[in-house]
Amino acid sequence: MPVIQSFFLSREFVRAARRGGVTDDALCEALDRAEAGNIDADLGGGLIKQRVARPGMGRSGGYRTIIAYRRRGRAIFLHLFAKNRKSNLTRVELEDLKDIAKPLMRLSDEQLRELAAARGWREVERSDGEEEALSQ
Repeated sequence: MPVIQSFFLSREFVRAARRGGVTDDALCEALDRAEAGNIDADLGGGLIKQRVARPGMGRSGGYRTIIAYRRRGRAIFLHLFAKNRKSNLTRVELEDLKDIAKPLMRLSDEQLRELAAARGWREVERSDGEEEALSQ
C-alpha cells in the first residue's frame, strides 16, 4: 500500500495534465517511484522532478512534473511540462517554485486542505489501486 494516501494538484497542473492526457495513475506511479527512493532529480528546497510517460509512450520523452515533496508525508504537483517543448526549468522558474513550495510544506494537513479548497486545487485520494483519469 502506498505511503502517501492523497496528494494535491494545482489548478495550473490540472489544466496542463488534461491537455496532455496525463492520468492519476501516471502521477501515482511517479509518486510510488519517489517513495521507493527513485527520484529523477532533487531540485532542493523541497522540490523534486519526476518523469511521467506520455499516453502510449515511455517516460524519457514524456512529461516532467515538479512536485513539492516530503517522503512519507506530502506531495503537491505544481508544474508540468513536455520534454519536447522545454528541456528544463529556468533559474527564475526554479526559484519561484521553491518560494511557493517552502510555506506549503510547513502547513498542517488541515491548513493545506483549506488552502487547496480556496485555490481550486484538486486532491487525489488514493484507493485500492483504482484511480480516475484527470479528464473525468
